[in-house]
Amino acid sequence: MSNQPLPLFPLEVVLFPEMVVPLHIFEPRYKLMIGRCLQEKREFGVILWRGEGVASVGCTAEIVQVVKEYEDGRKDILTVGRRRFALEEVFDEKPYWEGQVEYLKEEEPEEAPESTALLESFGRVWRLLGKREPAPLEGSGEAWLSFRLAAELPLDLNFKQELLELDSEHARQQRLAGRLQEWTQELERQERARRKAGGNGHGR
Repeated sequence: MSNQPLPLFPLEVVLFPEMVVPLHIFEPRYKLMIGRCLQEKREFGVILWRGEGVASVGCTAEIVQVVKEYEDGRKDILTVGRRRFALEEVFDEKPYWEGQVEYLKEEEPEEAPESTALLESFGRVWRLLGKREPAPLEGSGEAWLSFRLAAELPLDLNFKQELLELDSEHARQQRLAGRLQEWTQELERQERARRKAGGNGHGR
């Protein structure tokens, strides 16, 4: 558990380690929070907002660049995900929330995940979504491959949160591979329906 409370930024976003996210900071409480994080060179926690509360697991964000500062104190910043954490307790003494958190560790894999099939499934989904080439995969090796692939796709937020909460890259890749297989079938059915509609319902 971390001794120092972590500033929290609830968003309708699931942040993954190594995922780059631009943010526009305009609310007074978050202008204050981000200003303090910049001054103290601290990370803050991005955690999924679910209408009536926040998720139990989030990811810290490091501010890597202040892209633009406005006269009224608003900022455009560039952040990158760093460490997964479990939220233990929320404090609301300041204008923004802070949390007592425990940083989560990755389980040591018994075997290296087989990522070839996952990458092939990703490529099929990417093309079925109308993309010409798979998105470039930037990052360090395969340590966060599941996160890097999931970050590129318009997946349901609850599914992304499920991935974030898994402690094993092998488990994440298996879960993502299953979802991509289901999605491929859905997209292929939609594509067949479009072709059939385009042919006025008549087969060749």
